[in-house]
Amino acid sequence: MVHSGPLRWLGRRLGIERLCVGDPRKSWDVLATATFLEEHLPKEAPIVDFGAYLSEIPAVLCRMGYRNLRAVDLNPRVLRGPYRDRIGYTVADYRATGFAAGSFAAVTAISAIEHGHSVDGVLAEAARLLSPGGYFVGSTDYWPEKVDTTGVRIFDMDWTVFSAGEMAGLLDAARRHGLEPAGEVDFAAGDPVIRHLGRRYTFAWFALHKTGRA
Repeated sequence: MVHSGPLRWLGRRLGIERLCVGDPRKSWDVLATATFLEEHLPKEAPIVDFGAYLSEIPAVLCRMGYRNLRAVDLNPRVLRGPYRDRIGYTVADYRATGFAAGSFAAVTAISAIEHGHSVDGVLAEAARLLSPGGYFVGSTDYWPEKVDTTGVRIFDMDWTVFSAGEMAGLLDAARRHGLEPAGEVDFAAGDPVIRHLGRRYTFAWFALHKTGRA
């Protein structure tokens, strides 16, 4: 579902950033994340979302009955997110959240790590926050061959469309932090369904399992 201009205006008037969630081009990664977590974690499991400003996943998990949700972003408008009575929103750098080590069963990051962040820093913080056996689940802009985004900025940050080689590097870095793929790895892609800022690409989804072997 996608919202119209009047709905966005009404949402701002009510102090809610989004009345409807989902993007018709890529809602599958939200669905994949929600389905994965429902299959692996009970509803009382503590979960934190990285890059939560306008992120669909905290609201989706809240509607699914998850009761221990946190959401982190540097943008102070994250504090105006939906379900504020049930989701703990925090303004912070998600490479250094300030939360206690081992305090979450899952960390999520939907279309967040491609925007100007040190991937190793994000992985290190996710691994620190996860309790043993926890999961880091997310998605990112992706195309098997390298898409040049030099000089392009989104949210006033650098932008990366991850290539197959860069995703392999991400998985290698994850392993150094004790995070292993939770299933088979496949770097193949279908059609470049997204056209944005003159680039064509798709999205990659991942689920990493904290093994404790850092």
